[in-house]
Amino acid sequence: MKVERLWTRPFLMVCTANFFLFVTYYYLLVTLPTAALNHFHAPGSIAGLFTTLFLGAAIVIRPFVSSWMMKFGKRSILIASLVIFFAASFLYGWFDSVIALLVLRFLHGIGFGMATTVTGSIVADLVPDARKGEGMGYFIMSANLAMVAGPFLGLTIFGDYGLAVMFWIGAIFSFAALLLGWLTGLPEEPKIESNVEKKQAVFEKSAIPIAITGAFFAVAYSSILSFMAVFAAQRGLSDESGYFFAVYAAVLLLTRPFTGRWFDQYGANSIIFPAIVLFAIGMLTLGLSNSTIVFFIAAACIGIGWGTLFPSFQTIAVQRCIPKRRPAATATFLSIFDLGIGIGSFLAGALAGVMELGTLYIGCSIYIISGLALYWRAQKQAGQRQAA
Repeated sequence: MKVERLWTRPFLMVCTANFFLFVTYYYLLVTLPTAALNHFHAPGSIAGLFTTLFLGAAIVIRPFVSSWMMKFGKRSILIASLVIFFAASFLYGWFDSVIALLVLRFLHGIGFGMATTVTGSIVADLVPDARKGEGMGYFIMSANLAMVAGPFLGLTIFGDYGLAVMFWIGAIFSFAALLLGWLTGLPEEPKIESNVEKKQAVFEKSAIPIAITGAFFAVAYSSILSFMAVFAAQRGLSDESGYFFAVYAAVLLLTRPFTGRWFDQYGANSIIFPAIVLFAIGMLTLGLSNSTIVFFIAAACIGIGWGTLFPSFQTIAVQRCIPKRRPAATATFLSIFDLGIGIGSFLAGALAGVMELGTLYIGCSIYIISGLALYWRAQKQAGQRQAA
């Protein structure tokens, strides 16, 4: 039996462009709020807007991207989105005003929302159906690896060289994403639809149940993104905190070749149910950690658990629709997912003010286990629709 090719040049180029896109995202995510507080002396509420406006812009723009791809072609929208993303990154270094930077942050979010939607749609088309789980897993792993590189580079460069150098190097990362996107070489496939089709192309209903499920688990994961450094300091693990996501990425690299193939061979349930349990165990272990070894065991469990769940959910979202609806499915999934991240960050901040973070993470483990029922229900509803 002939194995369909996965590692094509366009697939590699899009994955690498996605890596630099997310390196820039995480690079600025961890540094801009600190810069607002320390360099611009903005209050905490304003510093938080740097993340809120960015994600808000991404959520707002995504539903429109699918119809634009159908009208103008995926390559055109890919280049346009990366140009916007690079322009915002480049302009950060030219302004010394919080208001101007917040406006740029909103523009940056528009570029990010467009780019992440179109790259996900391109990869869904490039990957053979028989290797969809494996291919989507590798694509999403490029963002997971950026989650390690981005914060490390951002905090190191900001701390050692200052704000101006940090902005210029961030612009270089975003330019790398633009260059790789330009060199991807996708054929233009413009398609102008009727007004009725455009109205139907905004959201993909079949993707909503699994998107809500993904957002449910993202609420728990966002507490790690928001407060890992603070938690590590509380437990006397500040020196080790920088390696948490390195361990996360290492186990992800080791397990990704297997989990993606198991998804394709044995079905989604065969890996998602164990991944949910492992994610919960990781959060429980994190909440109880007081030593380096336990801290890193938690990172490994979360890396395998959450690192398996997110690509699996996105793969399900694009598999449940016809090929021409994949852009809408990707936009629907990512918009609802980002909403979960935003809600989770807000709730984690509120709860962190009234309880110890270890207690919060232990509570998250119980919350995650309850998600087994939500996922089972989403799968049952999908099965009923297919039977009908």
